[in-house]
Amino acid sequence: MGALGCVIANHLVRAGIGRIRLIDRDIVSWSNLHRQLLYTEADAESGVPKAEAAAAKLRTFNRQVAIEAAAVDLNSGNAESLLADADLIVDGTDHFGVRYLINDVAVKFGIPWIYGGAVGASGMTMTIVPGETPCYRCLFPSPPPPGSTDTCETAGVLPPIVDLIGSLQAMEAIKLLGGYKEQLHGALLHADLWKTDFSKMKTAGARRADCPCCGIRRFDYLEAVVRGKSEAVLCGRETVQIAPAEPLQLHLDEMAERLKSAGRVERNPWLLRLTLEDGITLVLFPDGRVLVQGTGDPDLARRIYDRILAP
Repeated sequence: MGALGCVIANHLVRAGIGRIRLIDRDIVSWSNLHRQLLYTEADAESGVPKAEAAAAKLRTFNRQVAIEAAAVDLNSGNAESLLADADLIVDGTDHFGVRYLINDVAVKFGIPWIYGGAVGASGMTMTIVPGETPCYRCLFPSPPPPGSTDTCETAGVLPPIVDLIGSLQAMEAIKLLGGYKEQLHGALLHADLWKTDFSKMKTAGARRADCPCCGIRRFDYLEAVVRGKSEAVLCGRETVQIAPAEPLQLHLDEMAERLKSAGRVERNPWLLRLTLEDGITLVLFPDGRVLVQGTGDPDLARRIYDRILAP
């Protein structure tokens, strides 16, 4: 439910989609307000999870739509429970690994999904129908090496490209959900709004019999086992997420009492925020995830985490 997710969900809810599940691990922040159009300064001030803030806003657009908010980290441990009952999956992520995970679930359960990505002033989108079109791994067998592509951290994101790519994704979703599969564009679409350049690469012949996912049906990302805590740098933010290998059940009120001597503690219905004297903020969720805000260095984030929270 970042920039693309806001555009996609806005269109689909207003169009009257029956049921929608919004999945996002992050909270609303000031630095994202220029491109994440469902959120307000009040949401950023309160530190509301994006999924919850988006759900609240979307419910005011169309009360007939059933909207579920999942303020969680999508990973191999919960992907099937969150995605396998959907008629359609629409990608608003900014992480290559999560897209390969979505692709695994979609192919395994035969669920169409719509890939989309935007960075700088350019973006791409492609609609994947398992068994009929190439899957994501047919075209992109493995994630690019770190540092080899632009990210929102290095190139930023200009809002107009988000509007374009998200709207294209929403239109494809409306075609699929409305029963007009024959009207899908059938291509990898690319747009560069800085150069006002558009291209369309047909993908009809790109299915690979040796594709690890849809050809061999090996679901590497879905079957990955996470051992120990994991760190992930959130794109476009000085924030590192630290997640336990297995979800926990933290009692945040008890945590607030224990941590009040370490810094300023704030509590809302979904999370706890601890602001240290050096300006670093730790955001704790009931499932044990922690966002360390104020640094993009995973090693430093882990040291702060261990110093403050490790038993």
